[in-house]
Amino acid sequence: MKFFKNLSLLLSFICITQGCGEGVAHVPRPRMYPRIDWPARIDTSLQQSFCNFTFTYPKYFDFKQDVSYFDEKPSDPCWFNLHSSQLNCTLHCSYYPISKSHSFDKLRQDAFEVVSKHNVKAEYRRESLIEHGDVKGLLFEIDGPVASPLQFYISDDKKHFFRASLYFDAKVNPDSTKIVYDFVKKDVDKMLETFQWNKK
Repeated sequence: MKFFKNLSLLLSFICITQGCGEGVAHVPRPRMYPRIDWPARIDTSLQQSFCNFTFTYPKYFDFKQDVSYFDEKPSDPCWFNLHSSQLNCTLHCSYYPISKSHSFDKLRQDAFEVVSKHNVKAEYRRESLIEHGDVKGLLFEIDGPVASPLQFYISDDKKHFFRASLYFDAKVNPDSTKIVYDFVKKDVDKMLETFQWNKK
């Protein structure tokens, strides 16, 4: 009788601890990210009288000219942002005419310094050559929890220098932004492929 009583207690214990034979280990649900409604890729052309170049970009980006930079006037009227409220990101763009005060070497060095500021948190950095006709430069892709995962500069080495940096308007989390980054990266690639200096 004692044997059956102990057996009954043992079976009750097993049943309670194992969920009465379900054998399913309950694991917390993984963190979910908000659903993204992808915008349509409808192209438009950047053609501003105050810029010395053109390129194709998607309409889900809104063009906005910069009128102030740290409470000062930008170095050139052709400083602007391409902002997407739908994807919560902004491509900050700046242009410099090459001159004695803004030589190509200095502007290129400045571009590398801005990229290097991300080295503290960067896990890896890829550099890709941009070159078609007189449009030449480098594209930087930075892996890790960095503020700007994509930057580039392009120039004709003589008159023009253009630089851009992609920022997400949210807390840096590469796991949640990667899918958006991959979507935007395709459009940045097209922007670079269609980029042309105005002939004057």
